[in-house]
Amino acid sequence: MDDTITKLLRGVAKGDITVEDARKSLEDASLTEEEMEMAIDKGVFTEADMGSIVSAKLAPSGASYLTMFFFIWGIFWSCYWVFSLIYGLAKDWDQRQLAFHLAMSLTTLIMMGLVYLRFILPDTIIVKHAINKFIPEHQKDWKEYKV
Repeated sequence: MDDTITKLLRGVAKGDITVEDARKSLEDASLTEEEMEMAIDKGVFTEADMGSIVSAKLAPSGASYLTMFFFIWGIFWSCYWVFSLIYGLAKDWDQRQLAFHLAMSLTTLIMMGLVYLRFILPDTIIVKHAINKFIPEHQKDWKEYKV
């Protein structure tokens, strides 16, 4: 990804290169038809082989102190809300109070799941293609009567 266009785009994004300078540097750039076809064939338009991994970029490390602290915090609060819900069920608390405890426990678990998906789970895409199925034509099991 260190081609000329990417370097120019990054320079424009940082503010090191002006848009006019980037346009001037690309004015005389030209591609032949063969180079264009090679770029298209090599790029995203080619179908990946079955079972190949398209993107195996790992998500940021799940071993950071902030992530570990968040999961310890989440486990503590989800245990607190679930056990207080169980205690409230045993002591016949009001239905609103029980619903609040259930909602808080589910919210804590959802937040933990989102952090897990964002910071721990790796981004891998494995290409799987369905096999073309052949469905034979069935014989007719009935007789056609004409009236």
